[in-house]
Amino acid sequence: MSNFAAPLRDQPSAGYGLALKYGLDRVYNMDAILITMIRRPTKVDPKLRSLRESGTANPHAQDVRDPAFVDSDFFDPRDLIQVKYEMLRRVRTDGQSIAKASAQFGVSRPTFYKARSDFDRSGLVGLLPAKRGPRGAHKITPEVARFIEETVARGEELSARQFAERIAEHFGVVVHQRTVKRALARVKKKAK
Repeated sequence: MSNFAAPLRDQPSAGYGLALKYGLDRVYNMDAILITMIRRPTKVDPKLRSLRESGTANPHAQDVRDPAFVDSDFFDPRDLIQVKYEMLRRVRTDGQSIAKASAQFGVSRPTFYKARSDFDRSGLVGLLPAKRGPRGAHKITPEVARFIEETVARGEELSARQFAERIAEHFGVVVHQRTVKRALARVKKKAK
């Protein structure tokens, strides 16, 4: 037998005791050869990438059990808009119950009701997800922005805290210092 795979019972080793303990008739002491395989990153499906970028990827695509979506080239459970629309159509056109449609399309009943009211109000556009997060600087109104611009134009050197205090005095609005800093940055960028 070669040196590469010599049985452990021929060599004093702890491995032989393990062989006896686990009822193995042989344990080989083999030299280790490490093979490193570099896995290429898997390509993301272009449609899935597009759905994610637009915010319309279904986060629960695995829960869609509707027969039309299983093994279909046309219906895609990853497309949230398609899933919601088809769910609404099943209830309205096919007369399927809301509970059954919600279960088959992997959404809660409140989600169904919201989708239905959004669709009734705005059509297909209503099924698009709304933009997340704040909708802009709601405390920096055009009047407050003009006040900041005029103060900077006069050459007054105020800190963000001082600006926040003046805004509170003039407009009765409590504005965070960070909000003032962002507004000042916009003013300086606009001046360039």
